[in-house]
Amino acid sequence: MKKLNVGIVGIGAVGAEMLKILRQRDFPIGELRVLARSERDEDVAGETVHVFPTCAEAFDGLDIALFAGTEGAKGASVKFGWEAVRRGATVIDNGNDFRMDDRVPLVIPEINAAALEGHQGLIANPNCSTIVALMALAPLHRAARIRRFVAATYQSVSGTGREAIVELDEQVRAYARGEPLKVAVYPHQIAFNALPHIGGLKDDMPGYTSEEAKMLFETRKILGDNSIRVSATCVRVPVFYAHSVAINVELARPVSPEEARELLAAAPGVRVIDDLPNNRYPLALEAAHKDDVLVGRIRLDPSTENGLALFVVGDNIRKGAALNAVQIAEHLVRTR
Repeated sequence: MKKLNVGIVGIGAVGAEMLKILRQRDFPIGELRVLARSERDEDVAGETVHVFPTCAEAFDGLDIALFAGTEGAKGASVKFGWEAVRRGATVIDNGNDFRMDDRVPLVIPEINAAALEGHQGLIANPNCSTIVALMALAPLHRAARIRRFVAATYQSVSGTGREAIVELDEQVRAYARGEPLKVAVYPHQIAFNALPHIGGLKDDMPGYTSEEAKMLFETRKILGDNSIRVSATCVRVPVFYAHSVAINVELARPVSPEEARELLAAAPGVRVIDDLPNNRYPLALEAAHKDDVLVGRIRLDPSTENGLALFVVGDNIRKGAALNAVQIAEHLVRTR
């Protein structure tokens, strides 16, 4: 297989995970070029990586550029994304800036890889909580078409980045020592708390945040169905890795829990853990640092016609970001 020159833009939590996943999955790399704001050496999983400053010329000669922007962060992909495309790279962007751009496919490879056909050089990763939820919902949609779903997310601090991981760790340690807890990353203490506020306010959706709006608009684009109705409440919880989502979904026809389990068990990238009497269900600790999305607590929702309830958990840094981007790159390599 021909080796490709690959760039990673950003070496925070997602960028470091991209590097690890490329190594773990034996991606055919010729040259690996890591870019960030400043030049330095970084230790990533025991490997010392030289980081080059990001500039337009840094994309010359790259076949694929993975932009690892933290959710909600503006900057690198806006400034350099299309410039990298002009210089010959295919850009896979983890940020939010181009997801709803009509020129840009929004892709979860297990669900809508066909959207990559005829791409214009820039491809977007969906939001992490959207990816986790749709890995479970897409198989149900294909079988019985989703009319509506309500989602409550329980999102880990790693979705905010390294600073939030450090803040949660330091707050827990300070609490154990009986010391005051310092609050900087979030507007409130995150340790031993739950914050129902992720993202900025949406002027066109009064009362909703940008994170909650993404669940609606990204779902419609990925599944290709603008009739799907979605209401989401997104909550930050004191968990280091893995987002959890409680979902109530209304389908166009009845689907029994048994049929749902069969559909989900056959879906790539999904693992069903659903044995309530024996305390077996998806856990953030079990999903952390793993590739599969876990689904359980599958049951009828008697409050609506053709309703199901389920609980879904996935690692937001892996499948919700870095792994999904690398899977897109792998698909491009296979279909060149």
